[in-house]
Amino acid sequence: MAHTSAVLLNDPEWLAHRLVEGSDAARFVRVPRARHGAVPFLTDRDLGETEIGGDVPLRDCLALPGDAPLGFLFHSAFCGSTMLVRALDRTGTAMGLSEPVILNDVVGMRRRGADPRAVARAADAATRLLTRPFGPGEAVIVKPSNVINPLAELLLALRPQARGLFLYAPLETFLISVARKGLGCRLWARELLEGQLRDGFIQLGFAPEELFRQTDLQVAAVGWLAQHAHFAQLAHKLGPQRLRSLDADRMTARPAEAIAAAAAQFGLNLDGAAIGTIASGPAFTRHSKSGAAFTPEDRRAEYARARTAYGDEIDKVLEWAGVVAENAGIAMEGPFPLLQE
Repeated sequence: MAHTSAVLLNDPEWLAHRLVEGSDAARFVRVPRARHGAVPFLTDRDLGETEIGGDVPLRDCLALPGDAPLGFLFHSAFCGSTMLVRALDRTGTAMGLSEPVILNDVVGMRRRGADPRAVARAADAATRLLTRPFGPGEAVIVKPSNVINPLAELLLALRPQARGLFLYAPLETFLISVARKGLGCRLWARELLEGQLRDGFIQLGFAPEELFRQTDLQVAAVGWLAQHAHFAQLAHKLGPQRLRSLDADRMTARPAEAIAAAAAQFGLNLDGAAIGTIASGPAFTRHSKSGAAFTPEDRRAEYARARTAYGDEIDKVLEWAGVVAENAGIAMEGPFPLLQE
């Protein structure tokens, strides 16, 4: 049954799920708060069957204020971003939104050659819709898919009250993840690079034929380097009050410090007791995708096995990527890090 625009816009349980470009509208589906915490991503596959509330014209969506406390958790993939957005999701403090598809639709518009003004208008509407708080005084932490990263500057410009955090796995850890996840992940790295090339995101001096000749892990490293170059430039443009970074290995090794630092960056009020509860709770003791028990020790052991299996390939790509980074002036450490060594 279709609901009125007023109902859909004023109840955050109605998730703004997709852009309907043909009718210049946003489509809403019902996702109760508890459902958010039960799925890793807000995709159709993970949400399963949902109640469709109807479509609301973007002109009505653009009338929303969009000035509630907001944080963007940008990430480089395979870095515990789902874990962190769940850790920060606490009733009365913040609501975490994990990879809302409506932002992917904005990227799709851009890649299909839409007028930049139309892309900005769609992003404005989408971020206003995602900013609706679930409870009085709550912030909203949005973790976009990393295909959104080329639009990070636009999102932060549209929502000037928002603060950003770039979470990343160090390159070695990232390459281990790609290698151990198998062929599907290696293909994902190539698909990511394909999209980044369309976005004009790769500025490393490689000709198309050179990229074609690169191995899977070289391609993955190129995508990683491009993201680091982008967020370093953006963070230094905006300053640390708007955008900082967090090393995922440090986060998993020092969860309480990481939670406290991330909460401070996003302006969340978490006391020591709350931070301790989060650090010892399911966000850091269960697998963020499957929900199975998965401790930091399990993670280290799993990565050590993969490092042994793919060590020669990883070592060669790390050496090569280091040279590429040096020639391009790209720092391997993220900008304005929340946690130091």
